[in-house]
Amino acid sequence: MTGDSKGEFRGTTYRDDAALKAWLAKRPNEAALEPDLPIIDPHHHFWDTPHRGQYLLPNLLADIGGGHNIVSTVFLECRAMYRKDGSREMAPVGEVEFVNGIAAMSASGNYGPCRVAEAIVGGGDLTVGARVRELLEAEIAVAGGRLRGIRHGVAWDTHEAISKFASRTVALHQVMDPKFREGFARLEPLGLSFESWQYHPQLPDAIDLARAFPNTTIILNHVGGVLGVGPYSGRRPEILAGWRKDIAELAKCPNVNMKLGGIGMVSFGFDFHERDIPPSSEDLAAAWRQYVEPCIEAFGVDRCMFESNFPPDKQSCGYTELWNAFKRITANASAAEKKALYSGTAARVYRITAP
Repeated sequence: MTGDSKGEFRGTTYRDDAALKAWLAKRPNEAALEPDLPIIDPHHHFWDTPHRGQYLLPNLLADIGGGHNIVSTVFLECRAMYRKDGSREMAPVGEVEFVNGIAAMSASGNYGPCRVAEAIVGGGDLTVGARVRELLEAEIAVAGGRLRGIRHGVAWDTHEAISKFASRTVALHQVMDPKFREGFARLEPLGLSFESWQYHPQLPDAIDLARAFPNTTIILNHVGGVLGVGPYSGRRPEILAGWRKDIAELAKCPNVNMKLGGIGMVSFGFDFHERDIPPSSEDLAAAWRQYVEPCIEAFGVDRCMFESNFPPDKQSCGYTELWNAFKRITANASAAEKKALYSGTAARVYRITAP
């Protein structure tokens, strides 16, 4: 299974890029709104696997070529190109090495002005405790100065219906485990951040973790991973009420930043991926506003950043429509607020070139 860690990733089967291209072509292309606004896309993936299809540099460049001013990007681990040989603990080094090669290609300028994968977030198993330092140092060594953090996804739910989405672990409260925290403690001394990817019922654990490690920068992925499928289907108002309370508590932790996106994943419970005609940016903005605006209200623009989460979010929409939806939601924001949301926060958090 090319690029996956010995089959342990349990994720939904994606329509490949060719199938998505055909589906997205059913809707006439939208023109990019506010095309001069500089954007740092702080969350996307690369992979080439049998069950997820192929998404490599040409695929990303085709997506970002729709008119928005994407100046740089951040790659997020997705268990791609793990090393076949050697120990399982060290296998994630292969992914960082792979993406650093793509970043070097982009840095040549031969593929356009966008600095693709200007920063890299690698993967690793923090439950090995202090021993994870060896992996972290190896990833730093192969990243060409681009490694900024680690994501150990802990998204898991007790309901079996959720397991087909992006569940990774078999422990609901993994971040509370002493060995996990022993490994987590190795991040801050190496100048690395942590990408917190969990489902919304696990947010209280994320709050506890942020309070326990106030000097470690934490980036909450995908507005907190709100579920709207399986046993969570049809309960959106109730779920959002509890989610808002947890988001407000997390916002009290100054070390936590929020990624606004990922709402195009099918786990959020919208039906966009099932429609014959892809949604417009107006459709997306109407559905996503209820997640985006409470996060900005709680965290402020200086700790929020919009993300594409491509290609997972491509299951629901095109790249141009996704950013148009965000721009519709922030239509009344000031120029300074837009600068923070679309590039400033990402540049600060990932220590990359500000436009």
